Amino acid sequence: MTTLNYLAYGSNLYTPRLTARIGICAVLGTIALAGYQLQFNKRGADGSGKCNLQVRHGAWAYGVVYRINSIDKPTLDHIEGVGHGYYVASWRDAGYGECFFYAAQTAALDDTLLPFDWYQAYVVAGARQHRLPVDYIAAIANVPSRIDVNAQRRAENLARLT
Repeated sequence: MTTLNYLAYGSNLYTPRLTARIGICAVLGTIALAGYQLQFNKRGADGSGKCNLQVRHGAWAYGVVYRINSIDKPTLDHIEGVGHGYYVASWRDAGYGECFFYAAQTAALDDTLLPFDWYQAYVVAGARQHRLPVDYIAAIANVPSRIDVNAQRRAENLARLT
């Protein structure tokens, strides 16, 4: 079976979230992205801020590289909203080779957005799970967030984190 390397930097950092979405995947390792900063400024379909990698001189962002089955990529593309705020981009890494990731379209960016608390919790949980730098985890945890008014969606997502 053909596989692809997927670079996750947002809520899919949390491996149980990704496996619930597409099934089997293998964690290859973590990666540091020089010149990028993690932002929650991509407009989600639910009106909240989703993760985006923004070019920022001197900044660092981190991600996890997963190996996924190529037959699962269309499902992940759909879940991630390719063509609806995200597009597929590529990153070449000396250790992992060619990786694909989801980049936000400029028209989908809004710096006034806040993430839902449960979404932010996925990103923090994934960063902790993969032992990303403590100061990076703290920076993610300190981003202001908001409570999702859809109580059922919030409860379901928070339950998946425990």
